[in-house]
Amino acid sequence: MQEVDVRLDRVTKDFGETVAVDDLSLDIHEGEFFSMLGPSGCGKTTTLRMIGGFEEPTRGTVYLGGRDVTNLPPYRRDVNTVFQSYALFPHLNVFENVAFGLRRKKVDKRDIDRRVREALELVDLRGFETRKPSQMSGGQQQRVALARALVNRPKVLLLDEPLGAVDLKLRKQMQLELKRIQEEVGITFIYVTHDQEEAMTMSDRLAVMRHGRAEQVGVPEDVYENPQTEFVATFLGASNLLDGELKEERDGISTVLLSGGDVVRLPSSRAPFRVGSAVRVGVRPEKIQIEADEGGEPPMGLNRVRGLLRMSTYIGVSHQYKVEGPGGAELTVWVQNLGARPAPRPGERVVLSWRPEHTFAVLPQGYAAEEEEAV
Repeated sequence: MQEVDVRLDRVTKDFGETVAVDDLSLDIHEGEFFSMLGPSGCGKTTTLRMIGGFEEPTRGTVYLGGRDVTNLPPYRRDVNTVFQSYALFPHLNVFENVAFGLRRKKVDKRDIDRRVREALELVDLRGFETRKPSQMSGGQQQRVALARALVNRPKVLLLDEPLGAVDLKLRKQMQLELKRIQEEVGITFIYVTHDQEEAMTMSDRLAVMRHGRAEQVGVPEDVYENPQTEFVATFLGASNLLDGELKEERDGISTVLLSGGDVVRLPSSRAPFRVGSAVRVGVRPEKIQIEADEGGEPPMGLNRVRGLLRMSTYIGVSHQYKVEGPGGAELTVWVQNLGARPAPRPGERVVLSWRPEHTFAVLPQGYAAEEEEAV
């Protein structure tokens, strides 16, 4: 069983009338790369600041390594933070920036020299010791900030959108570098981001945050394939959602009658609601097949809806389609460009089909709380 490095027990943070974090409980395991993902204002950075000691919870308890640190200042927590702004000292060179925390702790000079050089090698900045921050690119400065945090060997490293200020190409490169470094040093990383791809690329587990709460926590693949709420389905990647009513459940298969009259099936484990519930049936754009509507019967076992192709976009590796589906709903389809058949054209009637196991159901956003209260 994995040890818990960070535990938040019913943590709340109020700023006057605004509730930034709302009764949040989380366990973050030792040595994992854990991301808090969500839009601006969802409470992810405030949560990170409470773990680091920069904010004190209004209510609740913060544990680090099983120890209650709720009221301890940052310098008494075995935690370091990397900020988006880097916060390097412009008058110090790279070596002295990285060594700064060790010198304050009065670490032996020989140990400082060895540990700084090890940290710089870890972030691939060997040979940059004498450069000033102004002589370095944004990505290199970010690596210096990371080395400065890691050289102290914290139990937990907090990263507050550290790649937000670098360009897209470098950001993708740094995502892989951060994951490599984390696996190499074995330190628990807690990463805050609003970038879904970033969280999916690096995380062992992630929490999708909304209104100060964690809507869903899990490994990226499970959260993506099995979203538990409408917000998670639409925020983490793209989803097609169709309104319907859960009609029956038999032998592990649930049936949903869509508002447009079509019937779709899905595993009952992906529709854990009462028969008669209003639901939104979801399928990811890449799971759907699209073909011209020739009026035939669908292949056995597939879900199928008809629609009108409104837009076709060629982006090299794939085609992206917008289809007007049942009840006027807009559906998005992504098809890999294999060149096997002619692409359908806007204005054509099309059939969309997908496998039941690629289907999920969530409660409409406004009904989720009512359903919970009823249960």
